[in-house]
Amino acid sequence: MTDAAQLRSLVSDLLAAKPPATTDPVDFLKARFDAGLAWVHYPVGLGGLDAPRSLQPVVDAELAAAGAPDNDPRRIGIGLGMAAPTILRYGTEEQKRRFLRPLWVGEEVWCQLFSEPGAGSDLAALGTRAVRDGDTWVVDGQKVWTSSAHLARWAILIARTDPDLPKHQGISYFICDMTDPGVEVRPLRQITGEAEFNEVFLTGVRIPDAHRLGEVGEGWKVAQTTLMNERVSIGGMRLPREGGMIGPVARTWRERSELRTHDLHQRLLTLWVEAEVARLTGERLRQQLVAGQPGPEGSGMKLAFARLNQEISGLEVELLGQDGLLYSDWTMRRPELVDFTGRDAGYRYLRSKGNSIEGGTSEVLLNIVAERVLGLPAEPRNDKDVAWKDLTR
Repeated sequence: MTDAAQLRSLVSDLLAAKPPATTDPVDFLKARFDAGLAWVHYPVGLGGLDAPRSLQPVVDAELAAAGAPDNDPRRIGIGLGMAAPTILRYGTEEQKRRFLRPLWVGEEVWCQLFSEPGAGSDLAALGTRAVRDGDTWVVDGQKVWTSSAHLARWAILIARTDPDLPKHQGISYFICDMTDPGVEVRPLRQITGEAEFNEVFLTGVRIPDAHRLGEVGEGWKVAQTTLMNERVSIGGMRLPREGGMIGPVARTWRERSELRTHDLHQRLLTLWVEAEVARLTGERLRQQLVAGQPGPEGSGMKLAFARLNQEISGLEVELLGQDGLLYSDWTMRRPELVDFTGRDAGYRYLRSKGNSIEGGTSEVLLNIVAERVLGLPAEPRNDKDVAWKDLTR
């Protein structure tokens, strides 16, 4: 299907069969998925119609105009942005049919068990072990910085299955049931006062081999699909003009003329232009995705996202003067999502400090851009051919 008129006709049929005003939101979303209008570029039967990705906005606009419910993508962003494209590319048919529908509908929240206390920037050095026992794998280890682990039913997990191989080669990729015995989630309280992140302890967790994604020992290759999609979903999200962090500070500038100075004006203009350039670059990146999987360019977008958020939030605090030093609520909460624009300036300033760490540190992403986008010589690495068990830790 390549015709926007055909898609509009399918949307009209869906709205007639499931009027949003009288249909349970979850039932509507299930019907939308089954009609192929969830991800139109996905295969038929898996929420799509094998249509060009560029036609998705046609569907979204028609449904939004009709007041149809969405799947609250901020709450299930890890599932939508990371788990789903990885399952689509490497999952078996059974895995795709089991996981994609409840993931997209939002019935099952996902989290990501990648980083560890000793393996963050050097993720391939991870030490969580998965040992095969018949048709299951027994997993032991610790993961950290796990967003939404307190809400998640499922996790995408990488673990070491062969310590005798070099670190990138002895890793396998699994789907872990977060409700299984041996999975313990502990909150990590952040500078904001909240605990949206967690640490996760895995003790004798048994994962069926049927929940492995990709071949044994090819987990690093599978993880690259996850990581590239993660950086696009963080740095390349679709925004309107003055969407994101630049919106609140621009509104404050217009509404409170007494706060303005020439220096702040010049800085705001510079950041406004950079935010708009980043937004338009994100649109171009999404158009490139029509042709295939995301590449290292997403790392550049995520770099820009982190820097701009931190600089814009710093400017906002400075613009507000004494009011910028206030922080509304230090209550310990475990939120369902990160809400940058719905909170106060103090929250934006504090929370944005994590943007240069989460989803790949800015230092690691600079290396990716240098080596894989600009083609500069790779950094010397003396551990790529050494068995993981022989590495100094």
